[in-house]
Formats: sequence, C-alpha cells, structure tokens
Amino acid sequence: MSFFGGGTDMENYFRENGGAVLSATINKYCYVNVRHLPEFFDYNTELSYSVTERVTNVDDIRHPLIRNAMKMLDINKIRLIYDADLPARSGLGTSSSFAVGMLNAFYALNGKCADRKELADKAIYLEREMCGEAGGWQDQIAASYGGFNRINFGSGGYEVLPVKISAERKKQLNDNLMMFFTGFTRFSSDIHKANLSNCSDGKNSVLKEMYLLVDEAENVLTDKTRDLDDFGRLLDRTWRLKRKTGSAVSTSCIDDLYSKGIQAGALGGKLLGAGGGGFLVFYVRPEHRESVRNAMKKLMLMPFEFADRGTEVIYCLPEDNAEGI
Repeated sequence: MSFFGGGTDMENYFRENGGAVLSATINKYCYVNVRHLPEFFDYNTELSYSVTERVTNVDDIRHPLIRNAMKMLDINKIRLIYDADLPARSGLGTSSSFAVGMLNAFYALNGKCADRKELADKAIYLEREMCGEAGGWQDQIAASYGGFNRINFGSGGYEVLPVKISAERKKQLNDNLMMFFTGFTRFSSDIHKANLSNCSDGKNSVLKEMYLLVDEAENVLTDKTRDLDDFGRLLDRTWRLKRKTGSAVSTSCIDDLYSKGIQAGALGGKLLGAGGGGFLVFYVRPEHRESVRNAMKKLMLMPFEFADRGTEVIYCLPEDNAEGI
C-alpha cells in the first residue's frame, strides 16, 4: 500500500532527481506452490493461475513472468499453482508480489536461500528488463522486505528504512483508513506507458513536490506531538498532485467516487497504484466511518491490517522425502 512518493520510484526519474516512497505491507497475500512434476505425463511443466498451461518446453509458456523467471534461475519440470487474496491489476502490487514469491519458491526448490535485497533486485530485473514492463521499483522492494518503510531512491540504487512509529499510533492509523474496491482493474504497465508520454518540466515539478511530501508524512507518523489527521490531509494533497502526472491516472468515475468520499467526511485519500482503477483508500475519523461507508455503498469495503513481514517460505520439504514448497 503506497501512500506517498509514487512515481518518484521510476528509474528514469530517480537516477537524476532522487526519489522516495512511504509504503506499508498489509495482510493480503499471494500464494505460490511449486514442486517438481513427476515424470508420468506427456508434458513436463504444468502451471495453474487464471488458466492452466501444460508444456514440454519453457519457451512455450505464455505467462511472461513465469517463463522468464524459470529461465533466470534455470528451473525446469515443475508444477506451479498460484492463488491470491486480491484480484490482479488492482493497484496493490499483486504482480510484483507474485514475482517475488515465485522467485523465493524457486530458490527454495533449488535448496538455496535468497536474502531480501537479492529477491527485490531479481524481481525488478525480471519485470522491468526481461519482461519489458514499464513501472517503478517500490512494489518489488515492499514485497521482499515487508513492513512500514521509507524507501529512498538515487543514482546508486535504493535503501529501505523502517518507519519508527509506535504500535499505538500505527494501530490508530490503521483504524482510520478505509479501503474500497472500485471494480475496475488495469495493467499498471499500460498506465505507466501512457503517462510516460508526459515527460514535461511541469510533470517533473509535480513529482518533486510529491517527493517532498514523503518527508512531511513521515514526520506526522513519527512525531507524537503531530496531529495524525494531518496524514489524511496530506493524502488529499498527494492525490491531487498525482492526477497531474498523466491523463491515465484517474477517470471521471473515480473522480466522482473520490469526491463522494470527501463530502461524506474523509479528510483525504488516494487511488492506490499507478491509476486507472483498483482500490481507493480514505483517511476517515471514527465519527465519519458510517457516512463514508454509505457514500461508497456500491463498492466492496476491504478490511485490512498492516503486516510486518515480507515474502517467506511457509512450507518446504526436502525432495528426497517429498516434493513441494
């Protein structure tokens, strides 16, 4: 869940200008089950996600992330099953979470343990270079490291800095956020490609202002003397700035939903992800929750909690005893 700085994590921007994002992982997961496929079939690889693929050659795999990840780590003859708590293309980093989780499973299948930076770096290379998908770096890093972090970007790469927020203040923030599914899904790569055509000085000026808001928002979280409601007001500022970065960021329908949420009492909010659809998150004081819920009554409310851990192997057996991860 990216709150501030989205867009400044694009490599073509931060290598020259620097960048930072403020983000948190939540208790919604994707699950990747991988095992070597027994040699009983007339195919040697079976993949199950939204469709089922059965092939004898890795090059014949249609799913680009799976095909290129298998080539990257020299994985062959497997059965892979993918499942998730949230729909794909919803703005919450599902694609990158899948990439990170799959790479983690592949390493484990080979009897290796990759650290969090290696997983993030490999996932970024997989999506941005091998698959040629446009986008930033923050989702892969967040899925690898987990937690509530400030991620700084610069000419030398990135660094992950946990945000020092008290458990009580973190819970209060969690309780004041409401997330709704708009019903629209989209490919974030398509949104980024559409917005890349706008590389004007004006856009860079907007991104710089969004970058500066990361400092302000982090200060609100870490300074107990600050009014936490300022976090919601800053969300409204960053969303209004984000809408200026490209025509594909929002739609008239999303703008209308956002306006209804603000009129119902939300202090601020934003569309999560690159734009165009997915989830809307609002910062809402407790006394206005019911009003905002009624204003969004046609949308699905998605409860969530912040989660501290990134990708992890939750079950693994050595292959001389049983096959599976």
